[in-house]
Amino acid sequence: MDADAVAEAIVDVAARLILPRFGRLRPDEVDAKKPGDLVTVADTEAEAALTAILQADDPRALIVGEEASFADPSLVDALPEADHAWVVDPVDGTNNFAQGDPRFGVLVAELRGGETVRGWIWQPVAGRMFVAELGAGVRCNGEELGRLSAAEPARGRVPGRLRRMPPPGFDLRPTSRSCAVDYPLLLTGETDLLGFTHHHPWDHAAGVLMLNELGGYAAMHGGGPWRPGDSGRLLFAAASEDLWRRADAALVTDAILGL
Repeated sequence: MDADAVAEAIVDVAARLILPRFGRLRPDEVDAKKPGDLVTVADTEAEAALTAILQADDPRALIVGEEASFADPSLVDALPEADHAWVVDPVDGTNNFAQGDPRFGVLVAELRGGETVRGWIWQPVAGRMFVAELGAGVRCNGEELGRLSAAEPARGRVPGRLRRMPPPGFDLRPTSRSCAVDYPLLLTGETDLLGFTHHHPWDHAAGVLMLNELGGYAAMHGGGPWRPGDSGRLLFAAASEDLWRRADAALVTDAILGL
């Protein structure tokens, strides 16, 4: 499928299966996979619809959806070695979505040989579609985005544990609890740094590709550039590798890593 066809499929699925439920979910349409981690009927139905569309295009492709991976964790283990794969987060920011908070979106990425080659971020309420192809830059609603540069002090969106004692040179605020919202803040220059305590491939593959295309840098604490399947405690995504190194050195302590 070409990039526009994938984008159109994402928009269509969101219009049919996600947006009609926004602010209208019944109690029996919301469940908890584990404490604090919700799943809704919109998640499961949208993932099934996107999986069917992508599978029809290439029946041999591995499809790693967030909800399917919760039921079968081995899907994630197969991702780095798959010749062709897709990762799908049908409603990124489910907790926000379930509470009527518009900070949610749809994340889709395509991988070849374990490397992310294309990515899509759709924000249904804002009506913004971000699309990236490896080596071809990033577009938002058809407009090319420019290279990134960091402000001083660096503006960051990070988990609470990293905001307890902010060092000089950083202005730290809470994340939105949705990668489909936080990565676009970085891509459009509204923030300079993101910090995450999770690193699921469906959350980060599209956003990290886009960040790299604009000259940014993402890596696990103490590690090399982030790739789907990486493991670790903390992931930082920054407008530059220099800012990433500053954040990794200044924000991470043994106490934080022990949590």
